[in-house]
Amino acid sequence: MPRVIELLRQGRNEELWQMCCGFLSLGIREFMKIQNSLLLEQMNLLSDCPLGKKIMRGARPQTVEEFRQLPLTTYSDYCPELLEKNEEVLCQKPDTWARTSGRSGEYECRWIPISPTFAHELSAIMYGVGIISGCKHWHDYSNIPEHLRMFYSVAPRPYMSGAMTRMLEQQVPVHNMPNPGDAEGLSFEDRIRLGLKQALSQGIDYFFGMAVALVSIGEKFSQSSNNVNLRPLLLQPKALLRLARGLFRSKIAGRRMLPRDLWSVKGIICTGVDSWAYRDKIKEFWGRYPLDVYAGTEGGIIATQTWDYDGMTFIPNLNFLEFIPEEERLKWEMDHSYRPKTLLLDEVETGQDYEIVITNFHGGALVRYRVGDLIRIVSLRNEKLGIATPQMVFERRVDGVINFVVVQLTEKQIWQSIEALDIEYEDWTAYKQPGESLLHLFIEPKNGYHGNGADIAAVIRKRLIRVNEDRKDTTGVLEDLTDMFDFQVEVTLLPAGTYASYTTRRQAEGADLAHLKPPHLNPSEEVLGLLLSHTEETIVITKSRNNVESVNKTEKTAV
Repeated sequence: MPRVIELLRQGRNEELWQMCCGFLSLGIREFMKIQNSLLLEQMNLLSDCPLGKKIMRGARPQTVEEFRQLPLTTYSDYCPELLEKNEEVLCQKPDTWARTSGRSGEYECRWIPISPTFAHELSAIMYGVGIISGCKHWHDYSNIPEHLRMFYSVAPRPYMSGAMTRMLEQQVPVHNMPNPGDAEGLSFEDRIRLGLKQALSQGIDYFFGMAVALVSIGEKFSQSSNNVNLRPLLLQPKALLRLARGLFRSKIAGRRMLPRDLWSVKGIICTGVDSWAYRDKIKEFWGRYPLDVYAGTEGGIIATQTWDYDGMTFIPNLNFLEFIPEEERLKWEMDHSYRPKTLLLDEVETGQDYEIVITNFHGGALVRYRVGDLIRIVSLRNEKLGIATPQMVFERRVDGVINFVVVQLTEKQIWQSIEALDIEYEDWTAYKQPGESLLHLFIEPKNGYHGNGADIAAVIRKRLIRVNEDRKDTTGVLEDLTDMFDFQVEVTLLPAGTYASYTTRRQAEGADLAHLKPPHLNPSEEVLGLLLSHTEETIVITKSRNNVESVNKTEKTAV
């Protein structure tokens, strides 16, 4: 396969599009043909390597049907080999080892080997996602540069996001700001600060990283643009000129300066559950919506949005995809000896939730691996753009739910309810004690917000009920049951600096990057204790089904 840079320099744009974005043109039969063909190749590799023999328990499947009779796996099935980074048991010597956070009490982290072929295939898909993020229509080549100026805000190597930025260099020259070699030794805040300093002089083509970083940058710009110190820029004429132009544009518009006044980015690519929550703010600050990508350490890029910023299209050539229907997953929840049945992409149905299962292609290690994510199929094709394969959205982690009698609350649903408040906040955390019908919700407002706590709780509860309405049946029975078995919401407004203090303390303790912030759902008692350890006084508002039950000042929040 030729490199992207070679095709660009030879003007072979159609061939470039086919190599990097050709999956968008596939019909479901073509998609499944690619899946089945690559799986047969992978089965041969697995049958000849020690780890493959262990995972397949000595079986040598010859067909896709035989392969799907193998047991489903989790990370514990690959231990101690992957945990110890034992390369002797793998199908291929890895191009790199990527890590992600582990599970408390099991292991500190998860190490995943990335084969050279997988890394090369992924690098082409990454460039394709970059093309898509700047597209306005099919075969739009107007924003395809030979040299990428990338704002570097992702977790550094050995995390997958940092490894992926290096993989992209297999296709085209990439100028990261700051340079990954320099950035990997810096804190997240220092990386952002250094990257912005360089971007003032050099400009930005693309952003790849966390949505919250873009919002944080935008908020800081809008808060401080009237107090810009130009002295440090006197020796950087390009930066000074860019800043002067940005200030002029903001003055003409009659508002504070925003990042879009300084940079006209070609594309923004974000991953994670927070990209949808911040999409409108990112558009306001940066001038374009972020492209949402479903990706992870175990499977690289699994699906991506296109230029209509709607559902995501699956990638056919990195992983074999299987889907556990919700009813099958619930059977397994009740009896872990049960083997849930899976569907393939040509068997899924619109409006259904599925747990995703992947098998790495190209000499990867993972076989029928349960990633732990639930996705929803929103349509069997994208009618607007003519994409003829099923479209998905990320729903939640399998364990990312708070259960009441009837209603199940996910991270996304609670976040949607908080966003409906239309207040500025730093972060939030929610949990439920066993046996209670009470949602405990902590929110840290910012910018001196002083609102009516009873109104906050009322809006939260109303929204939480509303976002569950799409799951009720046509008879309205679920709505009636929700009214019978209602739950309460307790909102605790945290003082300014609570989450920053938590992060600082975790950094001082040497915590892993993935654990510097508390989880949004179901934090441990230890995490709650750290989160609230410096709280002197909070306002607690409890909203029952129809009335405010209590408005209390507490000297110390009970955990």
